[in-house]
Amino acid sequence: MDHSAHHTSTAHDHSAHPTRAGHAGHQMGGGVTWGAAAKATLHCLTGCAIGEILGMVIGTALMWGNVQTMILAITLAFVFGYSFTLFAVRKAGLDWKSAVKVALAADTVSIAVMELVDNGIIALTPGAMDAHLSDALFWTALLGGFAVAFVITTPVNKWMIGRGMGYAVVHAYH
Repeated sequence: MDHSAHHTSTAHDHSAHPTRAGHAGHQMGGGVTWGAAAKATLHCLTGCAIGEILGMVIGTALMWGNVQTMILAITLAFVFGYSFTLFAVRKAGLDWKSAVKVALAADTVSIAVMELVDNGIIALTPGAMDAHLSDALFWTALLGGFAVAFVITTPVNKWMIGRGMGYAVVHAYH
């Protein structure tokens, strides 16, 4: 299907626009820097880590089973991950409905990859799911999972930002 009839102008040259301070590396296309991707991943990781740790601590403290604890941890990781973006774009002036759409578009893939990697590492680390809050294994597996998730999710975010997806949709609001 030919969509060229829908395009009434030529490609827009973004190089003519002044760059806002602090936003270097967020440009669209293949020129996205690793620093911008890492910053987006760190933003996502912060919310995910708060939710994940809170969920693991609550589930472990209440002596819930592994499945219930992981469900709570993953749910809270998404809630906190989305909330960081949601509140940032709300502060920038977006209404709730638009802010929710931006947060979902910006963070869903990043959070999902991060949670898949992190929880996969925890589940595959022998004894980690049965470790107590006072055990070094509990914290080592959890924090090690975050480190590996950051390394794996950063290239995903770089790819998405370069195509105008993921964290790139937040750029207009900060």
